[in-house]
Amino acid sequence: MAPDVPLVTGADVESAAELLADVVRHTPLWHSRGLADRVGGPVWLKCENLQRTGSFKIRGAYTRISRLTDAERAGGVVAASAGNHAQGVALAARLLGCSATVFMPETAPLPKVAATRAYGADIRLGGPTLTEALVAAAEHAETTGATFIHPFDHVDVIAGQGTVGLEVLDQCPDVATVVVCAGGGGLVSGVAAAVKARRPDVRVVAVQAEGAAAFPGSLAAGRPVPLPVMATMADGIAVAAPGDLTLAHVQGLVDEVRTVSEEDLSRALLFCLERAKLVVEPAGVAAVAAVLADPEAFAPPAVAVVSGGNIDPVLLLKVVQHGMAAAGRYLSLRLRVPDRPGSLAGVLAELAAVGANVLEVEHERTATRLDIGEVEVFVVLETRGPDHADDVVAALLQAGYAVIRE
Repeated sequence: MAPDVPLVTGADVESAAELLADVVRHTPLWHSRGLADRVGGPVWLKCENLQRTGSFKIRGAYTRISRLTDAERAGGVVAASAGNHAQGVALAARLLGCSATVFMPETAPLPKVAATRAYGADIRLGGPTLTEALVAAAEHAETTGATFIHPFDHVDVIAGQGTVGLEVLDQCPDVATVVVCAGGGGLVSGVAAAVKARRPDVRVVAVQAEGAAAFPGSLAAGRPVPLPVMATMADGIAVAAPGDLTLAHVQGLVDEVRTVSEEDLSRALLFCLERAKLVVEPAGVAAVAAVLADPEAFAPPAVAVVSGGNIDPVLLLKVVQHGMAAAGRYLSLRLRVPDRPGSLAGVLAELAAVGANVLEVEHERTATRLDIGEVEVFVVLETRGPDHADDVVAALLQAGYAVIRE
């Protein structure tokens, strides 16, 4: 940890909590039996997806803007965000009576753009990624005198986000492990500062998406190291590099940084929908994904912070389908059958007998890999899970079909 970077203290977070007392929601802590059964002890979900603006971001944004001088607030604020920070800044600025300009990438989900505009912010779209939006926001601040509200690398932002940690300690006094998603690291830095100040024995784990995991390389180098490329559905934690401040907090206060795959994220999002009845975005479900992927790594009682629920319905549909496939609930097969009347009906009868629901069927007659008089049938099936999928394949093989599982 760099000695010249002062960390946010427990007292800083306590002060932010007083400031936010009548502004943010004290979000619930919900027990998850599905996770508890896997972990072997109590597991709770801290539901920041039920927070105002749909994520924890209002905590840090309000804390930062409220501590500006009157003159600074009169000059307005500017931010760059793919969505959640944008909404937090927009609402905080409205509550505090100042104007807000928010730069968002062209790829920002439309519901997040619409919500940010509805909170009263002036939206500027431009550039394919958040990197270009950050540059544009910095230029706007320099030319107009507006105050740039960083999404994570500022002590007031970190202190505000840390109030999530205080609530966790109050709601689950015997917590042993707190699991938090991490993009730029503002939330996990604040939570770690709050938790370690009161309970240094509690293990704090940060979780990043594999395709946007900037912390492992930065921690190894001892400085922020930007990722050359990022590829993840979890746009809310797709940050190319941590800041100096958040890196110092993670170095000094966070016990472990773990990564989760896109399949892990999809599976966790589906789990939250089905088992917890929670609508969560991919970034917001990263902590749950880590627990599902390796439950033995998290000593109970454990709390997984569900950080946000602002998901585009189109993406939700795609992720649910991806999650169904990752959970073994979709099965894709190719079968070779004689090209004669009744062959397809025979395949469908076998599938019906084992309780597989047919979602798609395609015929292929012209491929050179097929013999004369053969047809290939491609089917996509809905099953009850991996064991049922194995039963379906076994039944088709027993019936004499050549089966290729995809």
